Amino acid sequence: MQEKLNKTINDVNNTIIHSNEDAINFQKVYLSKKGILNDLFNEFKALPNSEKKEVGKLLNQLKVMALGKLKSLQKSENTKKEQSKIDLTMPAIYDQVGATHPLTKVQDQIISVFKKVGFGLSEGPEIEDDWHNFSALNMPKDHPARDMQDTFFIKIDPDVLLRTHTSSVQIRYMKENTPPIRIISPGRVYRKEDISSRAHCIFHQIEGLYIDKDVSFSDLKKMIAYFVESIFGKEVKTRFRPSFFPFTEPSAEVDIYWGLKTETDYRITKGTGWLEIMGCGMVDPNVLENANIDPTKFSGFAFGMGIERITMLLHQIDDLRLFFENDLRFLKQFQVN
Repeated sequence: MQEKLNKTINDVNNTIIHSNEDAINFQKVYLSKKGILNDLFNEFKALPNSEKKEVGKLLNQLKVMALGKLKSLQKSENTKKEQSKIDLTMPAIYDQVGATHPLTKVQDQIISVFKKVGFGLSEGPEIEDDWHNFSALNMPKDHPARDMQDTFFIKIDPDVLLRTHTSSVQIRYMKENTPPIRIISPGRVYRKEDISSRAHCIFHQIEGLYIDKDVSFSDLKKMIAYFVESIFGKEVKTRFRPSFFPFTEPSAEVDIYWGLKTETDYRITKGTGWLEIMGCGMVDPNVLENANIDPTKFSGFAFGMGIERITMLLHQIDDLRLFFENDLRFLKQFQVN
């Protein structure tokens, strides 16, 4: 019987099934009730027990091989059916190309402007301590200037908070480096404000710091003029208004004349045509001392701006909330074709 099995295994192995008709004939010859495998199993029952072990292995091998032949044909037929369902006349579907977020674009543009004049990049933690965020910046505890920034404090530690500005990065940098210092500090900041078309509890800032010998307010004005012309063009009008910031003295706010050509212009400039884009000033000597820099030898200026405000102006966006909603209809407008 072993010789018969070996011959049948060889026959099955050499059988090639091309079509459904071949498969039907193959099944009839080998796997039907009157087929060869059924006859072999009947003969197997009559064998003495001493022969059944070896013969049984060959018989099972034959059965697996025969069933495998049929399954391979069925799989091939199913693949052909699936392929036949594909409409080759349909236009191809291409992967969508993402777009850089408008805030990231403008942030990169601002960084590039200041890098051209020697400013380096410095970043710091978003979860900050009270000293770096307030006290070192001339705002000790109970100082009224703290009321200007509604702060998110961490409940488990009253001295830990979400930073309200990136000025904390400047303190960290000044403590670890000696003048001359020329850095910009971009980053996300947090303040407890009602969310509207003009305000959000999360926003992005870029702050700049320049510390060296004999730095004056004239140097600050020249730097601001260079930045404004680089971003908004040489024709833009600017003005400096006296202001108050606890970490600079004197302090100023910088406005640009946006105009009153459209209804949006009236709304965002409150009917004046002027729009504030940043705050700036000479670094207060107390801040320098807190960072272990001698104010009798060094002076410097600092400035800070909201990236959202600059982006809204450059792209005529009238609702700040659009930056945070992940609306593809909005974001696709900034996609490069």
